[in-house]
Amino acid sequence: MSAFNEERVLSVHHWTDRLFSFTTTRDAALRFSNGHFTMIGLRVDGKPLLRAYSIASANYEDHLEFLSIKVDDGPLTSRLQHIRVGDSIVVGRKPTGTLVVDYLLPGRRLYMLATGTGLAPFMSIVRDPATYEKFEHIVLVHGVRKVDELAYHDLLVEHLPSHEFLGDIVSSQLHYYPTVTREEYRHMGRITDLIESGKLCSDLCMPGLDPAEDRVMICGSPAMLRDLKHLLERRGFAEGNTSVPGDYVIERAFADQ
Repeated sequence: MSAFNEERVLSVHHWTDRLFSFTTTRDAALRFSNGHFTMIGLRVDGKPLLRAYSIASANYEDHLEFLSIKVDDGPLTSRLQHIRVGDSIVVGRKPTGTLVVDYLLPGRRLYMLATGTGLAPFMSIVRDPATYEKFEHIVLVHGVRKVDELAYHDLLVEHLPSHEFLGDIVSSQLHYYPTVTREEYRHMGRITDLIESGKLCSDLCMPGLDPAEDRVMICGSPAMLRDLKHLLERRGFAEGNTSVPGDYVIERAFADQ
């Protein structure tokens, strides 16, 4: 059996000239946990050209969704950014990854810290009813350079709170905190600075990060992962993995080309 499925593009949305998302069909046999990533790509000269992409859609949905940057000279995204409805996409059959709620110890609050396309796995997690059963408060922080890079902003602010099934729990438990670094916006600054200064928790009317009560998931650039890892461990947080649950987890596989 092949390690990949051939899926068909159902929709494409260009957020900016550097950012786009798309949906595809989903093989009925594909199983994944919310927060997982898989290998996806295109066939080039008869061979699959692949990169790791987090799955932005929830695991109960009948389609797959992915969020991607555009890199003009990137081996994959230079091609992927031009896909259209009806095109074929290669999707790996074995999703995996560490950004799964089950890899965290029990806690009161779940912080999901993302920069750029690192938002993608958290879009599946915030649409999972089980997330809200495990934590009293779900905090989604998305850091970008410019306002128009706040992908899914309207979905998080308007559509999810009015969702037929998720609306009530989202409205009462989900706290969305978008922050911008290079333009004027209601929240500004790097995620690390917002945590270090106490502004993030102050704006949210929550106590400072505490490993006794808080759990953290991180997805973004290598520099962001490194800085937040050091910040959390200075505060006593222990990293979890697929074998041993912890106070925080990091996803180190991400699409950068």
